[in-house]
Amino acid sequence: MHYALTINGKSHDVDVDADTPLLWVLRDAVKLKGTKFGCGAGLCGACTVHIGGQAVRACQTAVSDVGNHAVTTIEGIGETAVGARLQKAWLAVDVVQCGYCQAGQIMTAAALLTQNKSPSDADIDAAMDGNICRCATYSRIRQAIKQAASGADFGANGQPRKGA
Repeated sequence: MHYALTINGKSHDVDVDADTPLLWVLRDAVKLKGTKFGCGAGLCGACTVHIGGQAVRACQTAVSDVGNHAVTTIEGIGETAVGARLQKAWLAVDVVQCGYCQAGQIMTAAALLTQNKSPSDADIDAAMDGNICRCATYSRIRQAIKQAASGADFGANGQPRKGA
């Protein structure tokens, strides 16, 4: 079937079966490789994207379920204010080790900060609970989310820049 999707603000026409997982549409049909396959069962969070602003697991979402909602992937989240702050905080805190889960982590964190501008540790833990990091960088993920929520400009050393 033919689907007209808006992904990261751009129109994409794809011809795939209705039950094709959005993950494979993004990776194979649209050639956006940032969204990762993790478990295929929606349990690890590596494939998290936003549909209509809500964080969803792309491996468990059929392309036919997207409807006319806009899709945002890791390739597009940096165009949003929250996404850009998160990406800077991720670098400042040096969150990434292997990096495989990080796209899904950032996408889930962006959904959290869009809904809750000043999350507590408990809020962060609850929102991030379904995202697995095999490198166990959870404390750095929480620190980066808190930095991004603060809105301050942080340097590569994780400290606020002068005048920030």
